[in-house]
Amino acid sequence: MTSGHRPNGAAEALPGRRMPRVLRQFLETEAAGGIVLVVAAAVALVWANSPWDGSYRALWETDLTLGLGRWAHTEDLRHWVNDALMTLFFFVVGLEIKRELVRGDLRDPRVAALPAIAALGGMVVPALLYLAVEGGSEGSRGWGIPMATDIAFAMGILALLGGRVPSALKLFLLTLAIVDDIGAIVVIAVFYAGDLNTAYLGGAVALLAAMVVLRRAGIIWMAPYLVLGAAVWVLTLASGVHATIAGVALGLITPAVPMTPGSVAREWAGDLSDEPSPDELAAMTRLAQTSVSPAERLQHQLHPWSSFLVVPVFALANAGVAIGGDGPVRVTAAVVLGLVVGKTVGITAASWLAIRLGLARLPEGVGWAMVVGTGAVAGIGFTVSLFVAELAFEAGTVQDAAKVGVLAASVLAAALGSLLVATASRRRPAA
Repeated sequence: MTSGHRPNGAAEALPGRRMPRVLRQFLETEAAGGIVLVVAAAVALVWANSPWDGSYRALWETDLTLGLGRWAHTEDLRHWVNDALMTLFFFVVGLEIKRELVRGDLRDPRVAALPAIAALGGMVVPALLYLAVEGGSEGSRGWGIPMATDIAFAMGILALLGGRVPSALKLFLLTLAIVDDIGAIVVIAVFYAGDLNTAYLGGAVALLAAMVVLRRAGIIWMAPYLVLGAAVWVLTLASGVHATIAGVALGLITPAVPMTPGSVAREWAGDLSDEPSPDELAAMTRLAQTSVSPAERLQHQLHPWSSFLVVPVFALANAGVAIGGDGPVRVTAAVVLGLVVGKTVGITAASWLAIRLGLARLPEGVGWAMVVGTGAVAGIGFTVSLFVAELAFEAGTVQDAAKVGVLAASVLAAALGSLLVATASRRRPAA
């Protein structure tokens, strides 16, 4: 693309460069949250390798009991973070998946084909490379660790590279990461579940169905949804399926279409008198609220809490591993190989195959060098990779070795991906 003069606004009119406001806000929050996440992970790593490492372990191994009587539940703080607090993170993930399915790129199969197929390659190849190193050993259960992509870190990398990175590439990576999240959720639910209790699981599904019925009946009062949502989490926890899956399910059943069309709200506002009465203002407020979909409203309210509190606390609780411990080096190597090499090769090869077979085409303004760089950036597994490591292994040397691999791979993938995308984007004019 040449750098000649354009009239004002022409850049926004180019195909593949326009980005909805809600999506821009999502990406900005993810990028800023990534900075807080880096700080939290660094604090955990330094703390766990300092003379005060005992206080780090003591803090997160402190037991906490919540509930009443026979309904009380006791876990250490790390498990409360991973089982309860991270449910909010996965709820926001579920909301974003729902938005993409209803109003985003995943709605159009032709647009979604390339990132979806690329994401599939970026999950299968890392898992196979991991098993090629660790298959048949005690570390083989960790094959799901290198399948994940950390949206906050990955989008943060592209944000730091500035306006020379085309919006189409950011949308490609975001859609790829969301499909990747769907795959990770399936892997967690199916392969890292405990002993399944079908009665509790059936109860959770029944309550989800009840929430759908309430919504279709026009009930907008939040109290019953909060009560039922909490009950879904408890039943999911008791069922053997990881409790965070409840957050995803709740996000997916949240309506992504406004109850009131925006045109109706605008028409109502135009008909208001210059000095509206309190009743008119109250009616206008209710109408404005229902002209925004529940999914979008909840995502707008909760996404900052997820990005700036939940995920950093998770990193603080889980990234503190002893460097140079006596854990199996092969597990660390397998994770690094899967994330750094597997993601890059898997995403690039799957994208090439999809285009070669005529199933998809490259986004406007995106070349193959950018696709390779994006594949490398997607190797930043961090949050979900650490989460899967917690599920795959009991606390100990194997889990620590896997976490060291996640941290090392994320740093390497960030450096490699940044270099490749920056080099490929160097000739682009700044947006």
